[in-house]
Amino acid sequence: MSPTPASPLHLAVALEGTGWHPASWRDPVSRPRDLFTAAYWAGLVAEAERGLLDFVTLEDGLGLQTSRFLEPDDRTDQVRGRLDAVLTAARIAPLTRHIGLVPTAVVTHTEPFHLSKAIATLDYVSTGRAGVRVQITARPDEAAHFGRRGIPRIDAYDAPAARETVTDLFDEAADYVEVLRRLWDSWEDDAEIRDVVTGRFIDRDKLHHIHFEGRHFSVKGPSITPRPPQGQPLVTALAHDTIPYRLVARAADVGYVTPHDADQARDIVATVRGEQEAAGRAADPLHVFGDLTVFLDDDPARAAARRARLDDLAGEPFTSDTRVFTGTPAQLADLLLEFRSAGLTGFRLRPAVLGHDLPAITRGLVPELQHRGAFRRAYEAGILRGLLGLPRPANRYATA
Repeated sequence: MSPTPASPLHLAVALEGTGWHPASWRDPVSRPRDLFTAAYWAGLVAEAERGLLDFVTLEDGLGLQTSRFLEPDDRTDQVRGRLDAVLTAARIAPLTRHIGLVPTAVVTHTEPFHLSKAIATLDYVSTGRAGVRVQITARPDEAAHFGRRGIPRIDAYDAPAARETVTDLFDEAADYVEVLRRLWDSWEDDAEIRDVVTGRFIDRDKLHHIHFEGRHFSVKGPSITPRPPQGQPLVTALAHDTIPYRLVARAADVGYVTPHDADQARDIVATVRGEQEAAGRAADPLHVFGDLTVFLDDDPARAAARRARLDDLAGEPFTSDTRVFTGTPAQLADLLLEFRSAGLTGFRLRPAVLGHDLPAITRGLVPELQHRGAFRRAYEAGILRGLLGLPRPANRYATA
């Protein structure tokens, strides 16, 4: 189920290093020396909140960034290394009041029990503004960090053996999310009594074993963390093709897709909605956001020149899995509204240079959309689910 076409746009930004262009760290507005400080990330999120954005995502991984397909490189001219996204979000949460915080978590090689309590904790320290972007990894070098299993080398995703491996990884991710959701429900909302007089802190009958048994996980539960303020923190995932579309349809509250024009957006939305119906979730609200990488300036020529300058520094033209937009905030507003007519309910924008393009979003694009009546003028809810028009889910284990 998607919101009505007249619903206001939802906007998120994806925070990655100094920006999504690999030479962004060399731009004069970037601050690469501050990249591994809490203040750097807090400043970015404060700017996003100034623009009334729904949420930010923070990138993460289990290996160093690389310019190669599913294997490490030895480059020294690009940003390498990052802070833990979940921990960074927890540090920033008390410094913000309204914006959602959605760190990335790689669910291959990691345990859902650990992530469930980490995201539940983030929901508490943010008072109901937490989410998670679940991501798989098919990189053999990342598997080697854990030593529990190997992943065969993949040279192309469309090879039959590769599709089998990737399908298995996404099936594992779907099970992982199911465990997360069951653990978040393993405490009923009123399980904590906290009655000093009677000496009862919890009602043990309202803590539940989840008894999840699947091909990838066996988890008994309950969680050690009470049910989060949102009941279920937001689950999001990036999808480029049918197999990950299926994960979004089965398990997510928000899916990020990468159309390059409105017709492709329409086809992708139809595919996701079809998979959602096949998964038995046709009645559940599911946002489909379009991902775009953006170079923004008041003059299209200046935006193009800035992109060309960064390409020269990088030694090659910038390419992306997303559509790359180069132009003015007004032109971007036109494109977003065109894409919305194709069925997208929101957008996750990837600023090419965070120091330049994030303020261009919050101080240029947002006022333009507000002028057109397409974006909020104030935060209208205190929790992330409320900002996105998503209900607080009932607890699956609670008895009427």
